[in-house]
Amino acid sequence: MSKDKIPFVTDDLSAFTRALSNQLGGSEATPSHLALMNMLARSGGFRNFQHLRAAQAAEARLARPEMPVTADFRLVERTLNQFDHRGKLKQWPSRRTVQGLSLWAFWALMPAGSDISEPSLNALLNAYHLFGDAAQLRRSMVEHALVTRKTDCSSYRRVEQRPTAEAEILIARLKARRIAA
Repeated sequence: MSKDKIPFVTDDLSAFTRALSNQLGGSEATPSHLALMNMLARSGGFRNFQHLRAAQAAEARLARPEMPVTADFRLVERTLNQFDHRGKLKQWPSRRTVQGLSLWAFWALMPAGSDISEPSLNALLNAYHLFGDAAQLRRSMVEHALVTRKTDCSSYRRVEQRPTAEAEILIARLKARRIAA
């Protein structure tokens, strides 16, 4: 008769070990709580309980999406305040740093690796801002080296680059707003 593998998972190894210790009778011959946790960890392929705990903590850290810790969250907050609940830019920001960060939101909307005509780009920009000046946005994106354009301005192309830490956060937050709206 072949043996079926039956997975066994517990949410709290410490509580499980205490219950096991109680089931074993809790006499002097019964291993201590820590000794039982070490035995269970070794039977799971770890050196001891500390090794198991360190492995679980590392797995949890790696499972989290990386958020940059060196980002200027105040700048991101100021920039997010320039967008409405649907992720549309309400007005052209007065601060240059906020302007530059705002442009990353439009950069992220552009198709990667392909040219886009001026009318198509205008339509895209107009769909995500409320102050009616797509030309300002186009010029600013060129000035900030986020897009390139042909000399006759007939087509634009997104410059492929890694967004700044603040831009990554802004893009993610605006995407969530647009999905929620």
